[in-house]
Amino acid sequence: QVQLVESGGGLVQAGGSLRLSCAASGRTFSSYDMGWFRQAPGKEREFVAAISWSGGSTYYADSVKGRFTISRDGAKNTVHLQMNSLKPEDTAVYYCAARPGSGVYYYSRADRYDYWGQGTQVTVSS
Repeated sequence: QVQLVESGGGLVQAGGSLRLSCAASGRTFSSYDMGWFRQAPGKEREFVAAISWSGGSTYYADSVKGRFTISRDGAKNTVHLQMNSLKPEDTAVYYCAARPGSGVYYYSRADRYDYWGQGTQVTVSS
């Protein structure tokens, strides 16, 4: 079992930055791929970024590439999402997710992740 708790959301002006964190419990954190997804009102949940269990591979949605960076700290069982140059269209609830290490397969599919956090709200004002 893995429990995930997100933090770091808030209100920021367009062009600003936020850093989301996801604290994971459980001894097997190091063997899990981690992902960030987001869901805006009236829209489906969408993939944002993912990082492999080893930290050696990262993946990004085209909409955030070059602006967001995902990283993990194995010693602290934590995954971060650094978000720069934020835009109003980045406004959403952001969710952290985990799955047993699966390589490059289906990293952007929400249904491939077994564990989810409760979400943290990010609001970007124009």
